[in-house]
Amino acid sequence: MADHKEYWETAGDQGSIRISEDVVASIAALATSETDGVSGLYSSLTNDIVSFLSKKNLSKGVRVEIGEDDTVKIEIGFLALFGHNICEVAKQVQQNVKAQIESMTGLRVTEANIHVGGVTFAPVASGDEPAEQPAE
Repeated sequence: MADHKEYWETAGDQGSIRISEDVVASIAALATSETDGVSGLYSSLTNDIVSFLSKKNLSKGVRVEIGEDDTVKIEIGFLALFGHNICEVAKQVQQNVKAQIESMTGLRVTEANIHVGGVTFAPVASGDEPAEQPAE
């Protein structure tokens, strides 16, 4: 396995378990995107350049820092969907991400920092457009 990635590791009677930071980032990204009011993940150009140059394959818009004592800090950037309360959506993202990471990995989320990068509008469905009047 590549050694440039950070892993959470534990050893037991049957062997060791290693969970990559990429796995934690993927869980956070999925939990965020499934939250009502989230349009998509967001990352700044600076983060994209740093990720590309360092060859890290983190989920777009998610940064993970695995700490001591089975802890993890998460930073998430997302785009809010117009018409939703941004503060409520951000709090829901924090709760969903924390719950999913803790239940799936056993790691304890100590911080879930949220960055709202913008607001998007829902696309207009083709059936919602006014019907054309037939020519006479």
